Amino acid sequence: MRKTERFPVKGANSLWHIYQTVPFFKVVKNFVVIQLARYTPFLSVKNWLYRTFLRMNVGDQTAFALMVMVDIMFPERIKVGRNSVIGYNTTILAHEYLIEEYRLGDVIIGDEVLIGANTTILPGVTIGEGAMVSAGTLVHKDVPAGAFVGGNPMRIIYTKEQMEERKRNEERI
Repeated sequence: MRKTERFPVKGANSLWHIYQTVPFFKVVKNFVVIQLARYTPFLSVKNWLYRTFLRMNVGDQTAFALMVMVDIMFPERIKVGRNSVIGYNTTILAHEYLIEEYRLGDVIIGDEVLIGANTTILPGVTIGEGAMVSAGTLVHKDVPAGAFVGGNPMRIIYTKEQMEERKRNEERI
């Protein structure tokens, strides 16, 4: 189960209540910063933009590939550890607007995590240290440390222990 806070709304769907949940000018500023970061080829500049203007917690030597889309409403709820790779065109969400409610949840990505291209990470998810997420995965629940996961729906392909065993076997060859 994802760890999200739920906020019910009355009347129109929750997206119609957007500027009661997040200030308009924050969204405009975040949009501009995110678009600059999506297209810049300089990894250190991207990390600086995220830390300085979006208040994201980004670890040293973390690499956001081209076209990564971080949450435009609540990017400060995203934490990415040290020496991680976020693949091309990945989307990281810290909010979801539904018909009768909206939800907010922190996204925590550990150290030395690999996220494949075109992955979507939903709010309230923790991806453990050393985990690998296959390209095109919908991350809808927590990922254990060291695991290799993939698919839609996401499933564990190899546990940390199975990955370590595979590495030992490869070293013998």
